[in-house]
Amino acid sequence: MTYHDHNDRQFFRNLRQGAPAAVDAFQALDKAVFENPDNVIPLKYTELIAVAVALATQCPYCIEAHSNAARQAGATEQELAETIMTATALRAGGGLTHGWQALKFFQGEDAASSPSVPAASLS
Repeated sequence: MTYHDHNDRQFFRNLRQGAPAAVDAFQALDKAVFENPDNVIPLKYTELIAVAVALATQCPYCIEAHSNAARQAGATEQELAETIMTATALRAGGGLTHGWQALKFFQGEDAASSPSVPAASLS
């Protein structure tokens, strides 16, 4: 058994049988986001945003689908590379700021009222 397999799509049928209304609602949302001709953001950028989110959420199926869709929508490899690095920076930043939370909890309740580093030095 593998984690990411193109044959996994066959289980969509089971999902639809188990939760048809929710599946229909999800598909309508997906269509409204990616196929709405009234969208202000061009499809290329919507797909690059989707790639960044897929990288942050680490969904291999979404990474594949939206990387291909971004290419089809006219994105360049350089644009995809910059998108990847933007997502990487945000993911790393999330780790950093969650680290602040870990330090706060480690230090206990008094830490929140008396920071050891002035806020101005963090920027």
